[in-house]
Parts: sequence; C-alpha cells; structure tokens
Amino acid sequence: MLCSYLRPSLPHILPLRLLSSAASRVAAVKQHELLSDTLAFEDPRAFKVKSLGELLRALGVFRLCSFPALVNNCGKLMSVARTLLGKRGFSLLLRPTVYAQFVAGENEAEISQSMQKMSLQGMRPMLAVPIEEDLGESTGEKRYDDNMDTMLECVRMSHSNAWSKDPMMQLKITALLSPELCVKLTNIIRQQPYDLNLLIRSMDGEPISFPGLDEKEAAHLRSGLLRLNKIAEASVNKVRVLVDAEYTYMNPALSLVAMAMMKKFNKDGTWIWNTYQCYLKDSRSLLLDALSLSKNEGFCLGVKLVRGAYMDKERKLAMKEGHQDPIHQSWEDTNDSYNGCLDLMLDVISQEPERYRIIVATHNEESVRRAVKRMEELGIERDGGSVCFGQLLGMCDHVSLTLAKEGYLVYKSVPYGSVDETLPYLVRRAQENRTVLQGIRKERDLLRKELNRRLRLSLRGGS
Repeated sequence: MLCSYLRPSLPHILPLRLLSSAASRVAAVKQHELLSDTLAFEDPRAFKVKSLGELLRALGVFRLCSFPALVNNCGKLMSVARTLLGKRGFSLLLRPTVYAQFVAGENEAEISQSMQKMSLQGMRPMLAVPIEEDLGESTGEKRYDDNMDTMLECVRMSHSNAWSKDPMMQLKITALLSPELCVKLTNIIRQQPYDLNLLIRSMDGEPISFPGLDEKEAAHLRSGLLRLNKIAEASVNKVRVLVDAEYTYMNPALSLVAMAMMKKFNKDGTWIWNTYQCYLKDSRSLLLDALSLSKNEGFCLGVKLVRGAYMDKERKLAMKEGHQDPIHQSWEDTNDSYNGCLDLMLDVISQEPERYRIIVATHNEESVRRAVKRMEELGIERDGGSVCFGQLLGMCDHVSLTLAKEGYLVYKSVPYGSVDETLPYLVRRAQENRTVLQGIRKERDLLRKELNRRLRLSLRGGS
C-alpha cells in the first residue's frame, strides 16, 4: 500500500448510531440541556484551585498579551531586554512572570511540583520538549542525537512519575531530521509515493536506498528513522507520542514518517499519533486519507486535532511563491473545518473505540461543547480514553478545569526547559497564537471575579 493522498469516502466505517426509541431521544435532549448548563464555562469558581499569586500573575500576563504591539514584537523586545539586563537579570525578570505562566520548570523536581498540582486538579500532562528546526537552522547529526536523548528522557519522565496517568508527550520530527530533507522528501512523494514498508525496514536497520535521494541524504534519513524508532520503542505501552504538524512545505514528509511509525507500533493500540491542522483547506481530505490508510494497513490511528498555528507565515510564503493560499479564508470556514473533522472522528470512534483515538486540542468553547454533545449522542464514555481534550499550560484554564471537574480526560501541553531553551518556543507560541492571546478577555474577567471574591471574603474575615 502506497502512502498517497487519496480522496476516499468512508461510508463503510461511518454509520451513525441512532437512538432506539422516543423515550431515549427525550432523555438525550434533557441530558444535552444539562450538559450545556454544566459546560457554560462562566463560573469563576473554576479558579478556586489557584493561589492568590497565580491569579495575580495570570491577570498581569494576560493583560500584557492583550496588546497587539507587544505580542507582534515580543521577540525583538525580549532580545533587547536580554542584552540590557544580561542573562541572569533577564532570567530573574522572566522566570516569575511569562515563564512561570507557560512553562512547567527547568528540571525534574520543578516539573514534578507543577505536575503534582495539575494532577490534583484532575488534569494530565502532555510534556513537550521545545525543540524544532526550520529551513536554514540545521545543526548536524550530533545535535539530532542529543535531541533524541532529550526525547528519551522525556519518555522516562512521563512514564516514571506518579502524576502521569496514561501520559502523552509531543514530538517534532524536525528535532531529529533536517527540515531541508523533509522538504525534499515532500516534493518527491508528491510525484512518487513511498511504500511505508520501505521506511519500516530502514527503522529496523536495513541499509535502504530511497528513491530520489542521494547517498548522503539517504544516510541522514536512515539515521533520523533510527532515532525515531528508538523513541517509539521506548514509549510503546508506556507513553503516547503525538507527532506535531509543522509547515505545509514539509508536512507530507512528516505524515509519511508518522504513518510508518503507526504501522510498525500501533498494531494493538494507539501509541503514535499524528496532528491535523484544520485551518488548512485540505485537512478533511488528509484525515480521510489517514483513516483509509489505517484501515487498509491494519493499524490503530491516533489523531491530535488542532486549528493550526502557522497562518501568517503560510500565507506570506504562498503569496511570495505565487501558490494558492492553503489556509481557509475566514475564521468561520476554519471552525466548520474543525467541527467537520471532529464529527468524522467521533463517528468512527463510536464504532471502534479500541482502534481510534482523538485529542480535541482546542481553546474554542463551541468546539468543546460540540464534542461533548456528540460524545453523549454516540455513547462515547467520558473517561474511556478514546476521546480527550487538550489546552496549553497557562491558558484556557476555565475550560480545562471545568471539563476535568465533569469527568472528562483533559491534558495540558506542558513545555519545560531553561529560560534560554524555552524562549524561542514562547516567542513562536505568542506570535502563532496571537488571536487566542488577544481574545482571552473572558478568562481575564473570570480571574478578576475570583480575585474580587477572595478579597471580599478576606474583608469579611472569611477563607
């Protein structure tokens, strides 16, 4: 079976489960109304678990994030601040503020402290090593080997700690394989799709020659696949590895590698997952391809469903190179794309929950409510494991905490590392998520209400 961009329809795996009687339909409607009230995400008491210092920090950081000029120029501003304050001074400034809001810590002790509190709040960690590369940033095989060791340590830490139940971690393939090769491989497989078995044999150590690559490129691909294989072998039956999507000019290669890993390691469970960006016009087609491929090749499919994070760069690149804009033209179209892909996956999961899994990775309340409603309609268990929800650490806590309180599985994407290691990550996430950051007025209002409630209790001598 070739890994190609097919456009199948899947009526054979998408039958809808109908309610069996008028009585059950009435009960379902009442249940949905109850869920709608429960998941209003309007209750500031969701923040009761936060300390006074955490409330004040979140309010301050979110206030700064509401200024477009600061978000758009945060990289330059931080660079200037680091120059003026020096490494130590800059760290002292950033650590208790932006860093503490969005990063779990630098070492295992700090990370464990953050994660234990998260666990008590009913949420689970999805550790993320903030390592990735773009074109022109490749640093050689030794750096990729070092990155592999860091990823293996992430697997160990995710699995070995009591706060980590059914743990997940994120992985960027460009931390282990050069972006230049991913781009070239993308261009090749668009012309001549690769057999997944070719990559699997290379993962097993065979000296494979890859069509379209010279020997140096093939050697680097073999090394990268061996690195990915070591991480997958370490994580199977322990940690679920979610492969991140990146830019459209390399995503087909990343998906090819992810699918090969799935075919090898997802025979009896979803240990390797792939990410689908719903702001792309072809997101539904790509998801249908993956569903068809997983069925034909006999492997389990894990899906991380996101809206997307590289919109500005993708549009500028398309304009520069004279290509069609790959991004949906409106926010509404992106929402429709996300919700359509969500419905597609939930329908499949309702039929074979042991073979398909999804993490609904979104800060959008309407999509969360839609997922919850469809889960109830289709009889998908809240804590069964086939459907979970995900948000970034330090953001959208009113959604995460409410979902966790109602018994849904909630993961927070948790970056970790030193200030210097995580600074590029923080800058990228701020700029890529500027729409979310500038639209967190509701969360700020809820934080403010909780702060005012505590102040009133304090004045009345309450607790």
